[in-house]
Amino acid sequence: MTRDLYLYNTLTRKRERFEPLNPPRVGLYVCGPTVYGDPHMGHARPAVTFDILFRYLRHLGYKVRYVRNITDVGHLEDELANEGEDKIQKKARIEKLEPMEVVQYYINRYHYFMDLLNTLPPSIEPQASGHIIEQQQMVKEILRRGFAYEVNGSVYFDLKKYSNKFSYGTLSGRVLEDMISNTRDLEGGDEKRFPLDFALWKKADATHIMRWPSVWGEGYPGWHIECSVMGMKYLGSYYDIHGGGMDLIFPHHECEIAQSTAVTGKPHVRFWIHNNMVTINGQKMSKSKNNFITLEEVFTGHNELLEKAFSPMTVRFYMLQAHYSGPLDFSNEALKAAEQGLARLMKGMKNLGKLKPSADSTVNVKALEVKAYDAINDDMNCPVVLAHLFEGTRLINAIHDGHEKISGGDLKLLRNFMKTFAYDIMGLKPENDQVSGDSGLSGDLIKMILQLRQEAKDRKDFAVADRIRGGLAALGIKVKDTKDGFEWEID
Repeated sequence: MTRDLYLYNTLTRKRERFEPLNPPRVGLYVCGPTVYGDPHMGHARPAVTFDILFRYLRHLGYKVRYVRNITDVGHLEDELANEGEDKIQKKARIEKLEPMEVVQYYINRYHYFMDLLNTLPPSIEPQASGHIIEQQQMVKEILRRGFAYEVNGSVYFDLKKYSNKFSYGTLSGRVLEDMISNTRDLEGGDEKRFPLDFALWKKADATHIMRWPSVWGEGYPGWHIECSVMGMKYLGSYYDIHGGGMDLIFPHHECEIAQSTAVTGKPHVRFWIHNNMVTINGQKMSKSKNNFITLEEVFTGHNELLEKAFSPMTVRFYMLQAHYSGPLDFSNEALKAAEQGLARLMKGMKNLGKLKPSADSTVNVKALEVKAYDAINDDMNCPVVLAHLFEGTRLINAIHDGHEKISGGDLKLLRNFMKTFAYDIMGLKPENDQVSGDSGLSGDLIKMILQLRQEAKDRKDFAVADRIRGGLAALGIKVKDTKDGFEWEID
């Protein structure tokens, strides 16, 4: 049924057929959050993107080890210069908390919102602070191989020495010579041999709380070294896929490649996959630019850019409407359109359970299934998959309304196709138990009210029945009478 899966490899800049290095096992590493604030829409996009990949690889029968790290130390405010205050330590200082209190609180918050988005938990979720010894060991090995140097208790990666033997900039396409000519004087550059050298280990000054003993003195690891260490620890020295947001390509992933290659002498990842950004008015959504919208704000509607609350599945559906490699601009209108699209799909899924088979079929479900697999195999083209799911929804509604017929065998195939792609691969799920929108009514309560309306109709008290229907309509709940009773949906 399925053809080969093709993925766009940032490293080679082309679509390539995916073939595991050690089938049936697949190693997948994704850069997770730096936990010093609530997750926002920008965090949701990589989580959903690589959740789709994780789900589909498992659907294909692979045994996937999905590693998604937690950065809880070493991510400084100036990412390029490796200078400034640690982001978590700064939050702890402002809130008058221990840094690990900040870490634990926001890890819990991250997990809570990822669960709401129906993302599957990773196989392993290592924290940088839990791998200090391993990071020190890798720094020692890089020093031993001559690609780093120690100055005043800090250890820096020697980019010029590395570039004499290996190529730096292969992932981002940047040329080291061009970067040298455009380099400004960076803070802390006095102790570096070259301004673009990055920290593997930083000496902790007197004000730095997060510090560990080392042979170079008390300090803390650089930001990039953690991913080299944890990826190779749990997936081996050469593994299948490394993912993350495209904003991490430089300097984070470029430096990660350099560190790992310095140790092993060869590449450590087969496929590099990057999702594009969520933007607001064309600008990347990020905490540093203070133009972010948290998931909590979206789910509650408590943001001036939103006119109402939107459900987690609406947000997930909104993410799936654009290819992961393209930008996704945030707006209230885009979320409203996603809400309507999701409602249409979920109504079709509801009608799917009501279909009755006929002696023969007037629909071709097999062709639809083949097209959906072609789309997902084409670099996870989720928007096209959704288009085929909507075609399936059109068929369901046509059969439901008596305009098309379907045999028992085709009905089984249609149910399997719709549930496999909508639920198992796209990760959507019904939200009938909690009505989205402003009504504040639960699905069970609405069903109870409609049952009372049905009883009023049965005793021919049509005035009461019409009043109930009108009252629900005023709350945005549309009621449709059917031969089997009634149906309802958010209008």
